[in-house]
Amino acid sequence: MSHNHDVPTDLTRNQGLVLGALTQSAGPLSAYDILDRLRADGLRAPLQVYRALDKLVDRGLAHRLESLNAFVACADTLCHRKGLIAFAICEGCGKVDEFADTVIEERLGSWAGGTGFKVERTTMEIRGRCAGCLQAA
Repeated sequence: MSHNHDVPTDLTRNQGLVLGALTQSAGPLSAYDILDRLRADGLRAPLQVYRALDKLVDRGLAHRLESLNAFVACADTLCHRKGLIAFAICEGCGKVDEFADTVIEERLGSWAGGTGFKVERTTMEIRGRCAGCLQAA
């Protein structure tokens, strides 16, 4: 039994390495950032990284930030069950905070129900400045 119960044990070696790189990173990483960090571990081809990222995103273990074309490890183990994830991205330092908001989810749910729209996944990206950057200004 591994002591970290949050990481699934059925990941491939590459998926585990990619998830590890995302988990250890302070901020979002592009596929090429991940490749640079994992060269020593034998990952050489961008395709290896993209394949691993696709699987991690499918399983809700990582998220793609569309506006940055970068990836982050999932911070909330429940979020992939909720289907709605929001990210606050600081324009100053690049820090990304993940949260799942029930208010937005309920509003979206009632709108979708009313219009007959089937929501498969929702990722919101909110741009602004974090408290640290605001204090430093």
